[in-house]
Amino acid sequence: MKAALNSGLLRRLGRQYFLFSLLLLIIGVVVNASLQANFFKPIALVGLLRTYLPLVLLAAGQTIVIIGGGIDLSVGSIVSMVNVILVTRMGAEATQSQVLTAVALGLLAGTLAGALNGACIAFLRFQPLVTTFATSSIFAGIAVWVLPRPGGSVPEFFMQPYRSAPLGITFPLWVILGVALVWWYLRSTRFGRYLYATGGDAYAAYMSAVPVEWIRFFSYVASGLMAALSGLLLTMSIGTGSALIGLDMTMPSIVSVVLGGTALSGGGGGVIGTILGVFILAIIRNIISFANVPSWWQTLVNGLAVMLILAGPGIWALIRGRREA
Repeated sequence: MKAALNSGLLRRLGRQYFLFSLLLLIIGVVVNASLQANFFKPIALVGLLRTYLPLVLLAAGQTIVIIGGGIDLSVGSIVSMVNVILVTRMGAEATQSQVLTAVALGLLAGTLAGALNGACIAFLRFQPLVTTFATSSIFAGIAVWVLPRPGGSVPEFFMQPYRSAPLGITFPLWVILGVALVWWYLRSTRFGRYLYATGGDAYAAYMSAVPVEWIRFFSYVASGLMAALSGLLLTMSIGTGSALIGLDMTMPSIVSVVLGGTALSGGGGGVIGTILGVFILAIIRNIISFANVPSWWQTLVNGLAVMLILAGPGIWALIRGRREA
């Protein structure tokens, strides 16, 4: 009886990686709470949400691209580009109209960057990995050209919403809820269904009259827009600019997608799992920090921990296969 229950649990975890991600998150929270005495205090939880909210949006956009069978290595550079555009177009004394103009320009720049990626990959048949690696350098170069040295500032009223708590609920939670609701709606639309079909088998989707090229194009446009929104939130959080600020966010966005159960081969997964993946990654970093791991070892330990976790599905499948054999 016990063996049957264990076998059933393993089989379910193998089929539904979302549950595996949730299990990892629960374990991580327990371990983190044992190391960080104030982990469950509102100030600590809100601080965690504010720190990782930009990554949630960035990884959500990355999820859409990966489900469609692609990958976007330029998202971090888009974040940097949008950040410096916002800071240089504003200033501490900017008026509301100037702020709105800067926000519109930043969002437009990110969306156009995504459209460039999408056009090259969908219509010109360039390889996603090589294309977005190349455009990453282009967008990073634009960011350096716009703001060669870190600095600048934004008005206080521009940063205020990021620290607010409408109806007693902190702003990051409202944003995360909004992202989840938009995804819930999007996946039920024709675009959502076509996106999964394109990522699962592009040729079969094409033969079924799915506009594969346009689906791929708009997946990169969505990624560019989400990267721009991530840059917007990051600027609201820190209030200053740097051409290098987003470069270290690209790989965490991909890792979060995979931790959330979306396969890099495409055709499966979802943004809800990615949100869990972001906070699994956040808690891993917290645990390493509060475990007093020396700073020069933290990057190595973080990488090894993520690799072990990513190996989880393979380990479950291997155990399940041996039990069934």
